[in-house]
Amino acid sequence: MTSQRDRAIVVSALKHAAPYIRLFKGKVFVIKAGGEVFADPARTIAFVEQVGLLHQVGIRVVLIHGGGPQSTELAAALGIDTTFIEGRRVTDQNSLNVAAMVLNGQINTRILAACRDLQIPAVGISGVDAGLIAAHKRPPVEREGEAAVDYGFVGDIDAVDADILRKQLDNGLMPVVSPLSCDASGTLLNINADTVAAAIAAELNAEKLLLATGAPGILEDINDPGSLISYIDRAALKKLKRHGKLADGMLPKAAAIEAAIANGVQRVHVISWKLADSILLEVFTNEGTGTLVVDDINALTP
Repeated sequence: MTSQRDRAIVVSALKHAAPYIRLFKGKVFVIKAGGEVFADPARTIAFVEQVGLLHQVGIRVVLIHGGGPQSTELAAALGIDTTFIEGRRVTDQNSLNVAAMVLNGQINTRILAACRDLQIPAVGISGVDAGLIAAHKRPPVEREGEAAVDYGFVGDIDAVDADILRKQLDNGLMPVVSPLSCDASGTLLNINADTVAAAIAAELNAEKLLLATGAPGILEDINDPGSLISYIDRAALKKLKRHGKLADGMLPKAAAIEAAIANGVQRVHVISWKLADSILLEVFTNEGTGTLVVDDINALTP
């Protein structure tokens, strides 16, 4: 039997969440989670449960997933080397085949299966589907004092056809997006999932972009998990980057955050998937759990 205290806690939690539910109902949230979230069935269910709850209170959710660890693991099993430069994966033809198998074949399907179990009406889609993401192969990148880097079959985004996602959202569905795309001639391209999430959030005029990462958020000192920055703006984020305070994996995220805010996304949240219920705590409490990034910190209300 539920105790009086337990009932009071439930009622109090609902009362505290109600203003946020009113505020965000009908708004678009874009959530991106790295592949490590979906490497474990229990972790997948816990994460998808939170996303499903947002959907069920009337928030229009688009979920984008990565697949880095699974791609690296499968590549190793197949005897294929994996190369990273400044946190970004170099994708040759073999690596591209692995990415397609992992992103579209394994992870997207597993997320949809978890959604089915939780009765969330999710639909899987990649950047290739219906021309959702128009992209081109990234040309070799010049580096100061070093040879140019050819990232291989890595794509840079030209455009996102947000109407494809809007139609799904308007029909009460939750799109689950794999970041694989192709160019105009049908050559498959692997695109960084953070970059895809930022572009989709901008095109959908999303209320929030949430990046679920292994770190607690953005840290003042990458070696000290206790140095979490609760609020930061674009200028301060650029300063951290200039001073070398962003680790390899955070560099593509910082670029994605910058792009999202520059293109009209008001709030970007960097949270940890390792923390239980981190999405719900970030969305439905004033304190949150990770780092909130805005255009200008001085424009924030208490």
